[in-house]
Amino acid sequence: MNTRQIDGNTFRQMLLGGAEGIRSHIREINDLNVFPVPDGDTGTNMSRTIESGIAKISQAEHVLLGDVAEAFSKGSLFGARGNSGVILSQFFAGLCGALTGKEQVSPGEFSNAYLQGVKRSYSAVANPVEGTILTVFRESAEYAADHLDHDSTLEDLLRLNIEEAERSLCRTKEILPVLTQADVVDSGGAGYLCIAKGMYKALSGGKTFTSSLPTVAETEKTTEVNYDLFTTDSILTYGYCTECLLRIQKAKIHPLALDEKVIVRELEALGCESIVAIKDGDILKLHAHTSTPADILTLCQKFGEFLNVKIENMSLQHSEKTLAEAQKKSKPRKPYGVVTVATGEGMKALFETLGADVVINGGQTGNPAAEEFIRAFEGLNADKILVFPNNGNIYLTALQAAELWKEQNVTVIPTKTIPEGYAALSVYNSAVTDLDEQISALTEAKDAVASGELTVAIRDTVMGEVEVKEGEYIGILDGEIVTSHALPSEALCRMIGQIEDLDMRELITLFVGANVSDEARVLMTQALEESFRDLAVEVYIGGQEIYDYLIAVE
Repeated sequence: MNTRQIDGNTFRQMLLGGAEGIRSHIREINDLNVFPVPDGDTGTNMSRTIESGIAKISQAEHVLLGDVAEAFSKGSLFGARGNSGVILSQFFAGLCGALTGKEQVSPGEFSNAYLQGVKRSYSAVANPVEGTILTVFRESAEYAADHLDHDSTLEDLLRLNIEEAERSLCRTKEILPVLTQADVVDSGGAGYLCIAKGMYKALSGGKTFTSSLPTVAETEKTTEVNYDLFTTDSILTYGYCTECLLRIQKAKIHPLALDEKVIVRELEALGCESIVAIKDGDILKLHAHTSTPADILTLCQKFGEFLNVKIENMSLQHSEKTLAEAQKKSKPRKPYGVVTVATGEGMKALFETLGADVVINGGQTGNPAAEEFIRAFEGLNADKILVFPNNGNIYLTALQAAELWKEQNVTVIPTKTIPEGYAALSVYNSAVTDLDEQISALTEAKDAVASGELTVAIRDTVMGEVEVKEGEYIGILDGEIVTSHALPSEALCRMIGQIEDLDMRELITLFVGANVSDEARVLMTQALEESFRDLAVEVYIGGQEIYDYLIAVE
């Protein structure tokens, strides 16, 4: 193909191809982890971010370029998770911003939109670091722009971009010493390369990609439904949200003979609304709103059998939303609403006792989306909101959510670990009405704590002066691997011993993970008390995953 004008349908197919490109390489990208710790989630975060954008795009036969760009940008911004996902969403926000309001653009104009995406992605990071996804964005976009001419097609633009992205990705290992030591390239840059290749494949290979139904967050959100809100006197005002996954049966119709457009027309004749019908090989994915879901199921069984069916009462959902809004209004107005992030039932309960109104489930390998923060903000009846992300890979997501939220003043306290969040929340005082004074106290407490993590290495490596063996316990102190040992107690005690001003500190707080037995917890507590007799030791059963032990030394 020689595409010289990019319209809405073309851009949509490119984005779908990009989503497929990253989705099919999630595991490989996750494995490009600098630390030998089982917490790589770059591929997962980037895939979910782009899928959140895809879910907002209209599936109509003909769509305007500007409409696709605007919908995708909004969806990816709200669905962004993890640093890589936030940076990716900002890149696309810049790119899509240059396309908003346009029906079609030339390859040269699309190249300029790419450069706008690069500019915005850099501005989203307080201290941009070269040798990361940002470098791959910039170098590939600039190279492609410099080598375009008047006869260049969109295929030429993407091919040039990919060629330089591959070279740029290889150079990341030379630019960043931490990548050199770990002998890996930047995972975010690798994720972008997969997206770019998927976009090119969708454009030049003639393959039509299909998107998932717009239910990205549903697999992560398990909220109990209050069925009492729909009573014997209720009226079904809003109908049913009906979704199904169908395997087309050759005994009924050959998969190649089934045209989803025909199904859409039949559903429209049945009075259905919000219809999305997507065929992927012999799988049909269907979404529709109707007052008679049985009609949809009967129609679908003409073509195959169900793999999955979901029918939800939208009147009940509406009642729940109305009730939630009423409950919010009934709560007394507070000076502060506090939102924090944690995993593990014990850790969540601890943060609630320290004053958290909402504890979002998240942490390593489970980064919440910006939209989850916004849902938390919606439920707070407070003048100001304080957010404690408690993870370096969630911090940018929290900032993005704060920027998107317009109702209240939102301040993100830059807590990068659970111990930092614990230390900051420990000094939170709702009676302090001066916001600057409150932030100062929280930040000072966060900065003062020494934060440590203990987990098991998943591969051999050398980090700085520490030789790590697979299966050993590694101690990470304030973000750096400082020790590795076969015995967890030895690794933890050696890590604490490396705190420079340890003689000025008074308390070790130990947070015990989900995989630690009661016997191991007792032995670790005894080891700490014997090794650090001048410090008090407090123990909480946090129940967190990945890290067997977390410590806060104050």
